[in-house]
This record gives sequence, C-alpha cells and structure tokens, in this order.
Amino acid sequence: MTQISDILNFNKNFVEKKEYEAYLTSRFPDKKMIIITCMDTRLVELLPKAMNFKNGDVKIIKNAGAIISQPFGSVMRSVMVALYELDADEVVVVGHHECGMASLNADKMINSIKERGVSEEVLSTLENSGIKLTKWLRGFDNVEEGVIQTVELIKHHPLLPPNIPVHGMIIDPATGALELVSDGYVENKATL
Repeated sequence: MTQISDILNFNKNFVEKKEYEAYLTSRFPDKKMIIITCMDTRLVELLPKAMNFKNGDVKIIKNAGAIISQPFGSVMRSVMVALYELDADEVVVVGHHECGMASLNADKMINSIKERGVSEEVLSTLENSGIKLTKWLRGFDNVEEGVIQTVELIKHHPLLPPNIPVHGMIIDPATGALELVSDGYVENKATL
C-alpha cells in the first residue's frame, strides 16, 4: 500500500458517507479576508483555530515563509484574484517563530539539489540564463523583517485597490499566540 492508495481509500469512504457535507460553503470568503502564511506543518490546523476561522471564512495562501518575493508572481496574482474576483477586502500576512526560511542556506540547498540528481549542467544553464539561485533561494534574517517586507510589497503594489488594509502578524507555532507587527487599519487612517 502506498500513501496515495491510502488517501484514495479514505476519500472513497469520506464521499460515500457524505462527510463533505460539514464543509460545504461558497468560494467567496465569508470574512472577506486573505491570509498569506507559511506552509509549515504546525500551522495546518493551529492557524485557523488560533484566528477563529472555519471552512469558508477566509482565503488562505501558503508558501515558504509567508514571503512574497515577486510582485508579479503567482502568490501576488492569487491575492489580486481574491480581491477583485472573490470579494476579499483585507489582507493578513502571518509569519511564525522558528521558521525554516530564517535559517535557509542557499548554498546548502543547492548542494542538496545536486545530491538529489539535478546536474551541474542544469544549474549552469539556469545561472547563465540570469537566474541567480543563491538569491532566489534566500530566506530572511528574522521573521518580523520578513513579514514587514511582504506587507510593504503588497501595500505598494500598483494594482492594490486603494484603502485595502494589509496587516502583519507573527504566530507562535507551539501555542498559537498572535503578535500584531503591522496594523493596516492604523496605516490606512494615516494616509487619509
């Protein structure tokens, strides 16, 4: 038995027993909010519980470190889709303590890439094409700095609707305690 066959067997029973009915909702977030957070496994259930969200309340976008590094990349596109097509009107970036992106070592990761079978030729081709892997694979020095940089990128995006609050928080991955590091309501009032 593989993990995929376990998933498919579980899913068959899940559907047959109509267990999905407890999760039925629309594609529009009830609380009109977008959460950008880390893909850390400790946050899968903890973050929604700690923030009092249930299925259907928010759009959750997960990636490494809750970082948006490209203003016109897929994460920012997802933010724009949620704002313009799915009725969201608020953004919260939630980083966490003990984040792997804070200790990410690009050189070490490139060595792992090589060890897992990606050839020097492929890496050289990428570098010669202008893709600087050491820059692309960089993390951040501290979580607050990472959250604030992402908040600032979103706030200053040329396609962000005016007066959309963009907040920054840090969650403790053990307790769920939240710390507000950037209050989008206060910052919006200051610009009015």
